Amino acid sequence: MALLEIKNATKAFGGLKANEDVSFDVEAGTIVGVVGPNGAGKTTLFNSISRTHDLTSGQIIFDGKDITKYKAYQACALGMGRTYQIPQALENMTVLENITIGALLKHSKVYEATEYAKEISAFCGLSELNEKMASGLNVMQKKRLEIARALAGDPKLLLLDETMAGLNGVERDEAIELIRRINKKGITILMIEHVMKVVMSVSSKVVVIVSGKKLMEGTPDEVTSNPEVINAYLGGGHNAGR
Repeated sequence: MALLEIKNATKAFGGLKANEDVSFDVEAGTIVGVVGPNGAGKTTLFNSISRTHDLTSGQIIFDGKDITKYKAYQACALGMGRTYQIPQALENMTVLENITIGALLKHSKVYEATEYAKEISAFCGLSELNEKMASGLNVMQKKRLEIARALAGDPKLLLLDETMAGLNGVERDEAIELIRRINKKGITILMIEHVMKVVMSVSSKVVVIVSGKKLMEGTPDEVTSNPEVINAYLGGGHNAGR
């Protein structure tokens, strides 16, 4: 059963079509990767899905509801969480306070939200940093906090926007393990990722976006062996294994 359906999504900024007629489904319980060159329109698509901005045309169906005209907070309340390529933590607050704010979406009492935030922090390996100011975190820790804040809202679908960017090999492996553990909790994941090693290792399906359009979708093996994908994305000097 599809938890998320993207139907002919088109987003234009003036005369520029950042996304054009993009369609694909995300089945409940799966991990789906979205790949493509820089400037392909991947984050624009995420912004449309999460209702950061409106589509020019097309539909977004989430959990059986047409959310095309929803506001971002309405999509969030329905069970959609997301991270950002550049972490959006409130840097003048502690790690635990940041996660607690996310937990207040589903917990009306601050005490209950804080206790749940502690559980999420532990799950994400951040417990030792609970009292540290977010401004003092390194890149990996900020990425973890971004995920924790989204998880605190108890999402059905988690949109991950390049959570591996800026991480070294060991940190990347740890992040992959966290993504797998999140998915095992029953949370569906749609992720933008440039590191093909990551996409290959965790995704059941990969959607390739090039110049704002869907080039193809398929299993990781199908995608990485497709001549059009190799030419448009994996070739041309792009380091698929980085």
